[in-house]
Parts: sequence; C-alpha cells; structure tokens
Amino acid sequence: MKAVVLYDTAHGNTKSIAESIASKLGRGAAAVPVGRFDAGALHPGDLLVVGSPINGWKPTPSIAETLADLGRRGLTGVNAAAFDTRVKLFIHGDAARKITTALTEAGASIVGGPMAFYVKGSEGPLVDGETERAAAWATELLASMANGTA
Repeated sequence: MKAVVLYDTAHGNTKSIAESIASKLGRGAAAVPVGRFDAGALHPGDLLVVGSPINGWKPTPSIAETLADLGRRGLTGVNAAAFDTRVKLFIHGDAARKITTALTEAGASIVGGPMAFYVKGSEGPLVDGETERAAAWATELLASMANGTA
C-alpha cells in the first residue's frame, strides 16, 4: 500500500498537518503539494488523504480542480479520507466534508470521517496540539483499514 497525503496550503498550516499525517502512515508515505500530485500513480489498495484550508467556504480551487480530475479518472479500490484547516468559529465552511463527497463520488472507499484541524486567526499558526492530533488521526485511519471498519 502506498499512502499519499495531497494538500494545498496558503500559510503553511495545512502542509504541517499533511506532513504530520504522512509521518504516521508508514514508510514511503508522502505529503505531496497539489501542484506535484500525479493522479496516475494511485492504485487500488493505496491510501489517499486530501487536505485543504477552507477557502470561501470550500476547498481551494487547486484542490477542487484535482478532485474533478480524480472524479473523471475514478478512484475505485483506493482508500481515502479528507481534512481541512480552519479557524474555530461558530459559522465556517466545511472543506473536508466537500472533499469527502468528491472522493466518494469518484469511487473511493472512505476510511475515516472528515476531520478539521484548527488555526489561530486566518493565517495561523496552528492551535497547540493539532499536529499531534493529526498524527493520532492517521493512526486511526490505518487501524480502520486494517480492521475493515471503513
């Protein structure tokens, strides 16, 4: 199984979360910025985790475009999960849920619910403990795959 954590970032916060997730997904796992992502390298059984900062209540345009391409290609047999980075407010967007919907529509098997990680203010930094929480979530994703509880 290959694991790819695909991300877009505005101020480095989403990149930090992606790197933390990738560090727990095993040897060969990589955090890959959206501009360097090769959708053709994904195969059934691989894990794709997609992350984006909330941008206008949704994922960034680059992530949205990549998700549209994945939808055309199909993700049958690929395991997937989604996260976003956001400011903790009463009302905010939900990029992770939108990404999860796009992954599902592309045929991926979702192995964990959408996850939010929080930043202080619109530019960050991350709230204390978020990279550790991201690492723990990655471990939960692997356990879900191993137990077939996706």
